Amino acid sequence: MRITRVETCGLRGATPEGGWSNELRPYDVVHTLVAVHTDVGITGVGSAFTTEDLVRGAIDLLLPHLVGQDPIEVERITETLHQTAFWMGRGGSLTHATSAIDIALWDIAGQALGQPVGRLLGGCHRTRVRPYASVLMDEAGPMTDTLTALVEQGFTAFKIGWWRFGRVDAATDERTVAAARAAVGDRLLAVDAGGSEAFFPGGLAWAKRTARMLADHDVAWFEEPLAPDDLDGFAELRAGSPVPISGGEVLTRRQGFAPYLRRRAFDIVQPDTTKGGGLSESRRIGWQAQDLGIRLIPHGWNTAIGLAADLHLSAALASTDLVEYKTGSAYVDDLVAGGWRLDADGYLDIPAGPGLGVALDPEAVATYGTRPAFADPTA
Repeated sequence: MRITRVETCGLRGATPEGGWSNELRPYDVVHTLVAVHTDVGITGVGSAFTTEDLVRGAIDLLLPHLVGQDPIEVERITETLHQTAFWMGRGGSLTHATSAIDIALWDIAGQALGQPVGRLLGGCHRTRVRPYASVLMDEAGPMTDTLTALVEQGFTAFKIGWWRFGRVDAATDERTVAAARAAVGDRLLAVDAGGSEAFFPGGLAWAKRTARMLADHDVAWFEEPLAPDDLDGFAELRAGSPVPISGGEVLTRRQGFAPYLRRRAFDIVQPDTTKGGGLSESRRIGWQAQDLGIRLIPHGWNTAIGLAADLHLSAALASTDLVEYKTGSAYVDDLVAGGWRLDADGYLDIPAGPGLGVALDPEAVATYGTRPAFADPTA
């Protein structure tokens, strides 16, 4: 079996808000699907958290290292892509594109071998995993309505983030958290400051004060409380925080995560499999973290393909018992055939079929994809 071609399909028309100061619009393309085709008719699908133009340009550069290769040799291929990117953008768009390729290659390997990706990644520690509903903060009324509706849908874990948190005053911060806690009751509640926003104003002193406030509201973890590059700040904050500290969603490659893990800057590390290097890198980061007593809970504000990849990652890593679910996004809810369903306990089944175990919904791709026929393997 050999790789013959690689295709891309951006998603637009239902792009959800990101909480960014330069806010996303529905037709902005920030998620790109990638299909890797083979000469035996097996096609794997991945997802990259970046615009299609950048993914397409990266693939044009990487294609000579892909065409003609045996796709089952996933980690040899993707490590080759990382190693050849030193001079052309390693850690940026090339790594984001490689993330999608890596996911697609695991999908192919699983289909070819008749096994779910989670088993190929190392085995199945679990067959289902609890998703936490991830929502942007808002005024107490609208946010409470959203959270109450999600409780009624069966979610048992939640994260609120971004908006004005850390950007106005302490009273606004605590009022927002208190409203969310009242809405979800004693269910898991995490808080994301959104420190990866451009020019995030929150500093170390603010983060220390806020961590104490969050502890009063029994918050499960404090996410991105500082700018992503503030390694020293994260290490100092985490050492004295009464709530677990998490981060890492914009870091890439295992090498980028290594200093944060060595310094124990996080209690919970959160690579995004659609940007950090794919399942191969997320698994390696998870192994490093596990040896240091750090949990991995993947960042998942992306697509249904990213969610499927994270579900398989959670199967393969012993301590990954939660995945992020971006609620209200058509790119998550509608993109794969059959969608997603919570069981009676608020869990998602990890797909048991070969590969990722999901198939793109042709109607959804036709509606939201820049290439409507992308979901048709014969096109």
